Amino acid sequence: MRLQPSPLSVDSEMKILKIIVEMFLPHMNHLTLEQTFFSQVLPKTVRLFDDMMYELTSQARELSSQNLEIQSTLRNILQTMVQLLGALTGCVQHVCATQESVILENIHSLPSSVLHVIKSTFVHCKNSESVYSGRLHLVADLLQALFKEAYSLQKQLMELLDMVCMNPLIDEHDDILNMVVVIHSLLDICSVISSMDHAFHANTWKFIIKQSLKHQSVIKSQLKHKDIITSLCEDILFSFHSCLQLAEQMIQSDAQDNADYRLFQKTLKLCRFFANSLLHYTKEFLPFLSDSCCTLHQLYLQIYSKFPPSLYAAGISKAQQEEIASTFLVTLSPLISQLLTFQPFVDVVLDSKLELPCELQLPQCLLLVVIMDELSSRPEDVQALWCTESQVSEATARVSLLKAIFSSFEQCSGELSLPVHLQGVKSKGQAEVAVTLYQHVCIHLCTFIASLHPSLFPELDTALLNAVLSANMITSLLAMDAWCFLARYGTAELCAHHVTIMAHLIKSCPGECYQLTNLSILLRRLFFFMAPRQQVEFIQKFPPKETENLLLWQYISFQALPAELRKQTALEVTRAGTAWCMKWLGSNRTLEELESLNTVLSALLAVCNSSGEALDLGQQTAIKEVGSQLSILLNVKLVIGQPYVQQTLSLLLPLLGFFIQTLDPQLVSQVITLQTSLLKLEPPDHVRLAFLDFLSSLGKLFIPQTIQDRILPSLSSVFASLLADRNWLLEQHSLEAFTQFAEGTTHEEIVPQCLSSEETKKKVVSFLEKTGFVDETTAARLERIKQEKGTFWEPFAKVTQEETKMSSLQPCVKRARHELPSEDEYRSTLQAATEALEAIELLLQKSPPPDWLLMEMETLQERIDKLKRQNCSGRKQLSSTFPQPLALHRNWPLSDAQALPLRRAVNLCTAQGSPPASQVSSHFHW
Repeated sequence: MRLQPSPLSVDSEMKILKIIVEMFLPHMNHLTLEQTFFSQVLPKTVRLFDDMMYELTSQARELSSQNLEIQSTLRNILQTMVQLLGALTGCVQHVCATQESVILENIHSLPSSVLHVIKSTFVHCKNSESVYSGRLHLVADLLQALFKEAYSLQKQLMELLDMVCMNPLIDEHDDILNMVVVIHSLLDICSVISSMDHAFHANTWKFIIKQSLKHQSVIKSQLKHKDIITSLCEDILFSFHSCLQLAEQMIQSDAQDNADYRLFQKTLKLCRFFANSLLHYTKEFLPFLSDSCCTLHQLYLQIYSKFPPSLYAAGISKAQQEEIASTFLVTLSPLISQLLTFQPFVDVVLDSKLELPCELQLPQCLLLVVIMDELSSRPEDVQALWCTESQVSEATARVSLLKAIFSSFEQCSGELSLPVHLQGVKSKGQAEVAVTLYQHVCIHLCTFIASLHPSLFPELDTALLNAVLSANMITSLLAMDAWCFLARYGTAELCAHHVTIMAHLIKSCPGECYQLTNLSILLRRLFFFMAPRQQVEFIQKFPPKETENLLLWQYISFQALPAELRKQTALEVTRAGTAWCMKWLGSNRTLEELESLNTVLSALLAVCNSSGEALDLGQQTAIKEVGSQLSILLNVKLVIGQPYVQQTLSLLLPLLGFFIQTLDPQLVSQVITLQTSLLKLEPPDHVRLAFLDFLSSLGKLFIPQTIQDRILPSLSSVFASLLADRNWLLEQHSLEAFTQFAEGTTHEEIVPQCLSSEETKKKVVSFLEKTGFVDETTAARLERIKQEKGTFWEPFAKVTQEETKMSSLQPCVKRARHELPSEDEYRSTLQAATEALEAIELLLQKSPPPDWLLMEMETLQERIDKLKRQNCSGRKQLSSTFPQPLALHRNWPLSDAQALPLRRAVNLCTAQGSPPASQVSSHFHW
């Protein structure tokens, strides 16, 4: 239990202390002050102060205007404490007056004791509202005097400490530790006074930085740098948030001379001071800040998460934004440059397991862009530090900057969809305009690519290719734009090399997948940048007259070729494609060949879309004839049951639409009838989109009177069904197709028939008048996007890196390309199954079967039925339409001879006590 001193003893000790300080201290030898005075008196003084502080806080609850005794006691204690602080001030002033330079070892008890008393005083003053509750006014004058005395004492102590000299050549361990203790004690005081007096707080920080740098050579390895950096960052964030709050308060006020604005300016200057302090400290002690890099990284992200263009930014005026940016953010910006060559900072920023909340994802992306800008002028070794992956430890890995920028960009879905705008790049002779986040990242990424050292091109190629293969569309598009810049910026040979790589990657794709789609788009774009000589070489490498190369030519725009070369290439593709189709039409027409058929049709469609004017009449006739013959073969069951046939139809419809004015009206009628029937069975979206391609072209067609009764009702029915679709994408395309048809058709009477309901009419009118949009305020849209981003992103953020890696590398394959089993393999396998069944038949003739045998045989029969359904469904559906049967697998179903052993085995089972044959026969359908 703590002993509380009586007022008499406190007064006596205080008088003794004053007498010693005022009468004896001036006559003491300054070299022996520590031994003769400070070490003897100051510990007792500190203990006396702590006892008074304890009594003060414990009795403060009983303070009231009626209890005069407690009021008098507390006021006496406070007056005594003020006197004690005055005595300590006298000690400090005496040392300052008698010595030009101070050796800390000779006075080491003085700073520690004074700092303890100062901190306790400030803590008491800070908590006075809660300590004295509603009775603070009874002692407010003395608390104010106590604070002023502590303020004066600290100011005097800092003057004394400024006189301390430490010889870097002499290893004075105690002196070093004493100075470290002093600096960290002042750091503790900073955390107390940060909200009490901004100027005093700033001056204390200024002194801490000054002393740390002054004695840097001797104390640098002893300082707790992480504590200093953390405290400094916390004060920067606190001041910055205060600044934003003041700016929000002023948003309704136009006056710039009010109290809020003056306070805003003072707080902003404080932010700038702290930023300068951080820069200074970081610059001098960088090698010791490896464990502070995470704090510095988070500081940058937190600041920019609360500032425009962040979705989570404070609502402040444009004027205040510019003022904060020009005063504070500009001051802080060199921090990244200082940390650029510091590997621990690189490891933190590019941590492969870095998971950030939604509000910090845009700041991370902008930070990476800033780093790219900084690296543009740095030497190869610094670029390599950021652009190469590394295994930091067993648990931590570092990704490359290029990979990180794409990954971070992908996370900014909300900012991209809004979109947010950033300060644009100034162009010579043009005004600066704001750019979207996509433009901002793309411009700076291309600038960085242009400055990248050649030794890092492999890392660039890897990052670009991985991003192109990304499942995220906008990320893939960014990588394609950057790759196209590289193609234009580099040599013609480099562009041709990249086009060849894309071609080989496309040919090696195992099947339809989003990666194939992305690669084909990039191939199409890069082909436009090839020089004519390289285009000729590409044609020689992948000649279009060879059917296997049509896989590539279906993705290439013939507009990229010079006129003469375009005509020649289009001719070769047309000849090869139509010849293959005619050959297929005259053969067995197997399902295995449908994929190749679709490839050929896609290549022919590419010719028509991008080089139709280069085709002569004979080539056009050949393509039209192929399309007409293939269309005749299609029926509803075939399309609904076979995905590859759906793809065939989706290619045939736009191909026929290209020749719509010369098509046989009977064929047009048949196609529209097919569409009408298919719509009743709800075909996939891509099939319905293909319908619209064909329907929009019908506006150019004059339908003869003789068949109008057959075509027009079906046509209006198809349009009505598609216009009523609730899928937003189909709805939009339906409106566009209907508008194009209505504007071009000569059969105007059909237009109102397509608008089957009032809702459809309103939809079409709104589309034509560009009305009916949802009226959403900026604030509401911003809030919606923030909610969507949180909903969509958070589940994906939990996916492990391994899962992400696997999902990015494994395409969704529709049908792998592999060697089909030979007929001999089928025969040998089937013969083995037949022999096994014959063996079971012999066993059943010798003894009764076990109870489980019939169940196992039923299971076997179900598997056979399943195999029959899987492998024969295509044969049954196609054979009903095509003149010649499809040759799928000739060994199914089983012949009677092959099925006989199994039938016998079942009959024997049922004859020997198993369930009757009537119950079993339902499982077998021969």
